[in-house]
Amino acid sequence: MAARWLAGAGADHLLLVSRRGADGEGTAELVGELERLGAAVTVAACDVADRDALAALVAAAEEDRPLTAVVHAAGLGQQSLIAETSPADFARILEGKVAGARNLDAVLGDRELDAFVLVSSNAGVWGGGGQGAYAAANAYLDALARDRRRRGLTATSVAWGSWAGAGLGAVDGAAERLARLGVTAMEPETAVRALVAAVERDEATVSVADLDWARFAPGFTAARPSPLLSELPEVQAALREPETAAGATDAGSASGLAGLLAGLSAEDRESAVLGRVRAHAAAVLGHPDPSAVDPDTAFTGQGFDSMTAVQLRNTLVKEFGLRLPTTLLFDHPTPLAVARFVLGETTGTAEQDGPAPVTAAPVDDDPVAIVGMAVRLPGGIASPEELWDLLATGGETLSDFPTDRGWDIDSIYDPQPGVPGKTYTRTGGFLDGAADFDPAFFRISPREALGMDPQHRVFLETAWEVFERAGIDVTALHGTRTGVFAGGFHTGYTIGADLIGEGVDGYTSHNNLPSVLSGRVAFTFGFEGPAVTVDTACSSSLVALHLAAQSLRS
Repeated sequence: MAARWLAGAGADHLLLVSRRGADGEGTAELVGELERLGAAVTVAACDVADRDALAALVAAAEEDRPLTAVVHAAGLGQQSLIAETSPADFARILEGKVAGARNLDAVLGDRELDAFVLVSSNAGVWGGGGQGAYAAANAYLDALARDRRRRGLTATSVAWGSWAGAGLGAVDGAAERLARLGVTAMEPETAVRALVAAVERDEATVSVADLDWARFAPGFTAARPSPLLSELPEVQAALREPETAAGATDAGSASGLAGLLAGLSAEDRESAVLGRVRAHAAAVLGHPDPSAVDPDTAFTGQGFDSMTAVQLRNTLVKEFGLRLPTTLLFDHPTPLAVARFVLGETTGTAEQDGPAPVTAAPVDDDPVAIVGMAVRLPGGIASPEELWDLLATGGETLSDFPTDRGWDIDSIYDPQPGVPGKTYTRTGGFLDGAADFDPAFFRISPREALGMDPQHRVFLETAWEVFERAGIDVTALHGTRTGVFAGGFHTGYTIGADLIGEGVDGYTSHNNLPSVLSGRVAFTFGFEGPAVTVDTACSSSLVALHLAAQSLRS
């Protein structure tokens, strides 16, 4: 589109550069169109990330015609969390924009140009979910433009919203996702006019986007206020709209909902509200059927981010006519939890400040009862029943060194006792399947799981199984004063381990602290009671159990 505008504006010669050159899809048709507009066109195959190749191209081009303006529009999109993006992928996403822009700046030096335009993205201005590497690449372009201005050179970095038609917006439904967040796709002709106006403004950086503030502003400010946008009148009005909508429909939708629920049983009431929540959640995510939204799975695990969370909240405000908090989906993280909250608000049974503290009356007999147990012990012991059978039969739990740990078993063995760094035995007590942890089940990335002390993994698994064996729905305990008391100690998991090549060095600090054990379980399941990890060496578990019982009595 930029080339078409330049040709139509009277540019004598256009040099089109891409990695594929004349072999690029649609290149021949574009060249014909530009020539019909009166411009001479040269097409060159060059990777601008290759500095030497770029320098040779510029030198050859200037033998014929001097360069007067540059538009750097290369880029590779992204839709993946940082935790799921390998260093190689991160570098690849950065390369086209960052290396190309840096090389253009270096090769062109202090040449006097009419324009040096960098096609950036607002992902680098206000961020974007799943676009960490892409945002960093675009932020670099903005910084480069400012640096060129500081050096007395021309430069304009235009941070774009969404463009309609071909481009990154047409990849993997990106335009549709952005539209749901309030970033409307701009018609290319309109965007090009904005590009020309941005260059003519003679500023280093400019943001251009077509925003539906009613959708965008509440989501963007859900997690925290935004000094960047808070003073815009459109944003202030958009943030007032949900409350205004709730106030206007309080007497209508809310009373209508209450009337509908009045004729239903308690079970049917919950089902009716849950059905509406799932239907609206499916619409926000673009699913054709509400059944695609699982009632017991966290919203974050089903594709919601802060913006879509607020979008759903605003929809539910209009649906139910209630004054729902902006943090609704964070405070009540599953569709079922939201439905129960809405039901409580409608019927007047919602807990305002959490459950009231309960003081246990002193009794002579021990009031503490164990209602569920889970076990992971050497010898393949995976249940309390198996542990009892082992004790009753006098069984054996020692086994050969495991082969799923990545250990060099042959090199650490030495038959001579006392050799430093060696062991003179080939057997020990080892947990079976220590490498079989399912990180996705606990919403943990595979790389974080690799950098995590196995003690943490086993504790998460057994904590979940405790509730299964007790017949308790652990999701029903979210937000309750359930406590977690753990006995733990440092295992030295990462000492001497060569994990850096796996890209997990950013995960090894807190994931190997025993103190995090109890907090990890509390966070995973949404418990809001005490979370305490005890390290008193061999008595750690006993002391943790004592503190747990003491907490119940107090």
